[in-house]
Amino acid sequence: MAIPVYRGKFGEAQAERLLWRAGFGPRPGQAKALAKKGRNKAVLSLTRPAAEKLVGPAPTDDRKVPIAPLDSTGHDHLWWLDRMVRGNRPLMERMTLVWHDWFATSNAMGVRSQKLMLEQNALLRRHALGSFSQLLLDVTKDPAMLIFLSGNKNTKTSPNENFARELMELFTLGADRGYDESDVREQARSLTGWRSRYTRGVGDYDFHYEPRLHDDGIKRIFGKQGNFDWQDSCRLCLEHPLHASFLVRKLWSYFIPTVPGGPTQEALEKLYRSSKYQIRPLVEAILQHPDLYLGPRMVKPPVVYTAGLLRAMGRGVDSAAWFRLSGAAGQRLFYPPNVAGWEDDRWLDTATFRGRWNLAAWALKPVALDEKTATAPANATTLLTRALAFWSKPPLRSGTRQALLAFAQRSLNDAKGSTTNERTYPVLIENALRQLIAVSPDLQTS
Repeated sequence: MAIPVYRGKFGEAQAERLLWRAGFGPRPGQAKALAKKGRNKAVLSLTRPAAEKLVGPAPTDDRKVPIAPLDSTGHDHLWWLDRMVRGNRPLMERMTLVWHDWFATSNAMGVRSQKLMLEQNALLRRHALGSFSQLLLDVTKDPAMLIFLSGNKNTKTSPNENFARELMELFTLGADRGYDESDVREQARSLTGWRSRYTRGVGDYDFHYEPRLHDDGIKRIFGKQGNFDWQDSCRLCLEHPLHASFLVRKLWSYFIPTVPGGPTQEALEKLYRSSKYQIRPLVEAILQHPDLYLGPRMVKPPVVYTAGLLRAMGRGVDSAAWFRLSGAAGQRLFYPPNVAGWEDDRWLDTATFRGRWNLAAWALKPVALDEKTATAPANATTLLTRALAFWSKPPLRSGTRQALLAFAQRSLNDAKGSTTNERTYPVLIENALRQLIAVSPDLQTS
C-alpha cells in the first residue's frame, strides 16, 4: 500500500504548522514564503536544506560577553538554543533534538563534561537524517554514552547490563518486546571491551576498545548463536522483526500526536526496511502525511517554544537566563531527567506552565511599551490587532480572540473616570495582550 499524502490546501496555516513540527516556528514572513513552494517542495526544502548558515548576532550572556559552552554553567544550553534561533536548517536541528531525547544522555549523571556532551551533540547532528544503523553504532561507542550507561566499565569478568537493556528497551525494540533477561545478559557480554582512562581533575578520556577485555565466548541472542561483539549487538537489534515497528511508531510520535493507522504503519515499516534503515525517507513521508495537517494540535516542547518566540521577535540569545527559565518550564538541554528522555505529558502542568509564562515575560521585557512615554488607542479591537501584529499575526481560534477582546474591554472600562488611567491603561493593556497571546493555547500548541 502507498503511504497517504496530504492533498488539501497548503497555505500559510499549513506551512506554519509544518515549520513548528519540523523546526522551531517561522520567522516573520517565512510561512507565507514556504506556502508558495507547495507541500512537496516545502517539505523537501526542510529535509534537503542548503549549506548551514547562522544569521544574526552571536550569542552572549547578560553582560554582552560571548558565551563559553565548553565550561560555563548553562552556556551549553545557550549555544544550542542559539543554533535553533539563528540556523537556516531547522529540521536538522529539530532531528538533533529528537535523537537527544531518543538516546537521552544527561550531563548531571556521570558524564559531567560539557565537552563530551557537545561532541555527542555534533554526532547526533551529523546523523540527523541519515542511517539509523550508523547512528546506533556511533552512539554505542560515543564517550558520553559510554560513561552514562557504564559501557566503559563493561568487561568480560564483570559484565554491566545498563546499555544492553536500554539498547533494546529504549533505542530499538521497546519495553518487553521481543527480548527477555537472558538476551539482556548476552547482549551485555557482546558489548564488553570498551574502556577509558581517568585522571582526577580531568575526568574520563582516551576512550578505546580493548579486545582482551571483550568476552569472546559464544552468546545466544534472540535465538541466534555466535561469537558476537558490540557491532553484532547493534546489528541483531536492527534485524529483529519488531525493530521497524518500534522505530516507525516512535519517530512518528515526534511529529504527530496520534498513532499511525495500520496501513500507514505497515507502509512506513516497509519503506524503512527497503531503504536499509535510512531516516530521511521516513521523515519526508511523515511530513507529507494527511495526519500532520488534519490531525489535532500538538504541545510545543519548552525549548521549541522558546526558540520560536525569539525567531518571531527577531531577537537572539542575549541572556544566560534562558537556560534557567527553560529548566523551570521542564526542559534544560543536555539534562534530560533520565535515560528515557523527557516526559511529553509534563510539558503543560501547573508547574511547567508557570515556567512558560516567565519565558514569555522575559522575551518581552526589553521591548515592553513604556506607559510614561508611549501611547496606544483606547479601543479593544485595535489594541488586539496591534498585539497580534507584534507576533506577526499568528492564527487564533475564535474563542481565544474573544477572550482577549473581553479582557481588553474590561480593562479599558476600569480606566474610565481617571485621566491618568485613561492615558496609561491602553499601553499597559497592549503589553498584557502581547504576553497573553504568547501564553495562549494557540501559541503553546501547533
